[in-house]
Amino acid sequence: MAWVIKMGDIKLDISIKEENNILFKRCVRKLLDSTFIVKSKDMKLYKFISRETNRQDISDYLRMIGFDVLVDTNAGIAMLKPYEADEEAVGLKRANVVTFTTEQYHLLLVLWEVYLENLGYNDENIVLRGDLIDKIKAYEVDIDSNKLSAAMKIFKKYDLVDYNSDDKSEDAIITLYPSLQFGWDIKQFQTVSGEYIKNSKAEEGIQDLDSDEDEEGI
Repeated sequence: MAWVIKMGDIKLDISIKEENNILFKRCVRKLLDSTFIVKSKDMKLYKFISRETNRQDISDYLRMIGFDVLVDTNAGIAMLKPYEADEEAVGLKRANVVTFTTEQYHLLLVLWEVYLENLGYNDENIVLRGDLIDKIKAYEVDIDSNKLSAAMKIFKKYDLVDYNSDDKSEDAIITLYPSLQFGWDIKQFQTVSGEYIKNSKAEEGIQDLDSDEDEEGI
């Protein structure tokens, strides 16, 4: 199957074998819908897009609309990203960029920490819902059950995690994907981490003050 696309002076000619036509379309639509294709979740799509010729065809196609694709074989993910030549173009909406709330960002950091702790123990990187809630409390993340559910729903949509939304028990299994490491907006990360460091220093200052007062009393 041959596709010829023309936009102004730009002409794109892509030839795709008939048996690969559906996989090509599915990969493009998956990337536009959820940003990531994760090897452990969508093996067939990942194997297709990770082949150099297929990746190049998809990349050429996406560049026509201001996007590109990155395949990270170490992490086992394919990711939609802005096309570098169009990053500064005015009027192009960055459709796959989501601005998280502070609570959601803190939760994302906790999930990434859990992911790192679990590496190498099992083929799948999973955490039980009850254990995740305990971890959230341990890190003193201020997020209630409704906000937690809303955040996890967003993370699932963008293939950062996966779980059965009907299972609300503490034993519900949450699968963590390596795409978690790519879920950051750098500016927002700097803001959130800056707030965390500021609060930590403030708490240390209070503790030091209390310690000085105790010493004076002794």
